[in-house]
Amino acid sequence: MATGAGSAVVLLSACRNGHATERPPASGAWKLTPTQWRQRLTPAQFHILREAGTEPPYSSPLDHEKRAGVYHCAGCALALYSSKTKYDSGTGWPSFWKPLPNAIGTHRDTRLLMARTEVHCRRCGGHLGHVFRDGPPPTGLRYCMNGLALQFRPGETV
Repeated sequence: MATGAGSAVVLLSACRNGHATERPPASGAWKLTPTQWRQRLTPAQFHILREAGTEPPYSSPLDHEKRAGVYHCAGCALALYSSKTKYDSGTGWPSFWKPLPNAIGTHRDTRLLMARTEVHCRRCGGHLGHVFRDGPPPTGLRYCMNGLALQFRPGETV
């Protein structure tokens, strides 16, 4: 893997401009039609969760959220991340070094010039962001998430 300022720009750009190659199938009751999803989500949430969009960097208040709690999928409310694994990655998106067990799925995303790993909600298949191998110990992973794809519940524990 390349290092230095150039690689930081590539990683930042990859997180900002990412699109999924295909949406994983939703499970059970979460197989909603696009119309049902539009009724459930804001237009911006629909764009991110159902069309694999990306919010602008530094636009989410969750990027600076410091309280203890749990981050849930904005589409189906599945618990995804504990605040205990959140850290300031300096990228402008909420970042975590580890998801909760059985919360997310991943698949290869090849839309840009480099292959990346897209992260989606295991329950509803909603696009959450991407995972990169430049995170802190103990995993070395950075789960770069769209704040609009998340719902924070302060004080909640897992």
